[in-house]
Formats: sequence, C-alpha cells, structure tokens
Amino acid sequence: MTGAPRLRGTERRETSRRRTFAPRRRGATCPLRSGDSRTDLAHTPDRYNARVNFPVRAITLDLDDTLWPFPPIGARIERKLHAWMEMHSPQTAQRFPIEAMRALRECVVAEYPQHAHDLSLLRRLTIERALRDSGGDVALAEAAYAIFFTERTRVDFYPDAPDALRRIAARVPVAAVSNGNADLAAIGIDAHFRFQLGAREHGAAKPAASIFHAACERLGVPPREVLHVGDDIGMDVVGAARAGLRTCWLNREGATWPHADVHPDLHVTSLTALADWLDAQSSNAQEEAAA
Repeated sequence: MTGAPRLRGTERRETSRRRTFAPRRRGATCPLRSGDSRTDLAHTPDRYNARVNFPVRAITLDLDDTLWPFPPIGARIERKLHAWMEMHSPQTAQRFPIEAMRALRECVVAEYPQHAHDLSLLRRLTIERALRDSGGDVALAEAAYAIFFTERTRVDFYPDAPDALRRIAARVPVAAVSNGNADLAAIGIDAHFRFQLGAREHGAAKPAASIFHAACERLGVPPREVLHVGDDIGMDVVGAARAGLRTCWLNREGATWPHADVHPDLHVTSLTALADWLDAQSSNAQEEAAA
C-alpha cells in the first residue's frame, strides 16, 4: 500500500490486475508452478490440487478484498464524509466536493511518502488540510475522522467468508496482516484471529518482508510453515513468497497470473476452497498416522 493510490484503493493497496479469458470453476484450488499450462489451470484445477501437500502450522490473512470488497466501502466513506461536511463545515464541502477531496488526498499522500504505511494518518492530514484551506474550523477534524472510522468498519463480507474464516481458524492459528486500517474488534471478527498486524503499527507495508517476518515471529512459527492468503498479486503473493512464506492466491476475479519467476503454492477462487483444502490435509495426515 505504498505510493499515491486512487481513491478506490486509498485504504488498501494499489495493484494492477489482468483478466483471464477462460472461466474457472468457482471454489477450485490448484497450485501454479513453472511450466504449468494456463489452459489446464483454468479448466482442470483438481489435477493440480491433488499434487499439493505441505505443512501449514499457521496462516496470515489479508483483509480488504479478501474477506470483503473494499471499493463499496471507499465510495460510501466519500459520500458520508461529504454529507457531514455539508452540515458542519459547508465552506469545506463547497471547496472540496468528492472529486476535489480525492485529489487533495492524493496530494497529501505524495507530500508524505514517509507515512505511506499509515493510511489513518494520511486520512487525518487530508481532513485537516481540507478544513484549513477552506477556512473551516480545524478543530472539527477529529469529529470528521470519526465519521470515516465508522464507515470504515461497516463491511459487507463476501458470502463465503464468514463460515470459511470460522473453519480455517478452527484448524490453525490465524493472524491478520494488512496494509489497511480495518478494526477487527469493531467489525466483530477479532475472536477468529490471534492478533492483527497492520502496516501502521509495524512501520512498513506489504510487500516488505519485515511485516511477514514479524507476523511469523509473533506466531512462533517459521515462515516456511506459514501460509499467507490474499488477493493482491504483488503485495500478498509475491511479497510473502519472497519473504519465505507459503502463499495462497485468492483469485475471486478470474485474473491470469502474470509472473514467470514466482508462483503461489495454492490458487483458490474462494475461502471455502481453502478451508476444504485444509480439511483434506488434516484427514490425510490422520490416515497416514493410523497406517
């Protein structure tokens, strides 16, 4: 989540995505390995799923666009914050309508690259700048930020996410590793996580290896036995793989894997598929132990 993102991704990371031309069966799981056929990956994932077998003692999990879609949240934040400004600081709303506030935030992000990992601070600085530049009362910034925080914690889960998260957390310890500023306790799902490690608290954002290593250290599990799960190709999969973790690409959008030098260990189109894979791994381990 570094750089100066567009508003759709201001509370998460920017990434370019490429679409695939072939449909993929929903919930399919398969590894992507060097030399694999793209057509086979799209149409016969079970063939690859059968090959995947490695120990997973813990999972680190991305949040935005993994458990819930972020774009609707970002759009709602814009609308609610603008409506609040219209009531409490009309001159700010007039000077900075939604598009202008968006541009202002991009300017703030560009001015403070040292805080690229702290999206909450960048949001606060944007609100303060808007109030100050419009002749409003800067003391209103805290109340305006509270509006942002309220809307940030209103999420609409992907249909598969709540039950799959419960199943996954029952199997292995799960830690949230995110560049965003979602609050798990406010959302009501903190009980499924050992802890939440954000880029703001850590001091660096994904794909930096340090944030993945810090999560592994807190979990007490070596990176090679931790599976990182996320939707973003660069921030999640490539970043975690280069940090030495196992990786699972959650590809809800049917994108095509763009890299030849690094590939995810698992490739799923839903969290349910990941939960099923973990269940199968556990069953196989029990059968081998009993043999």
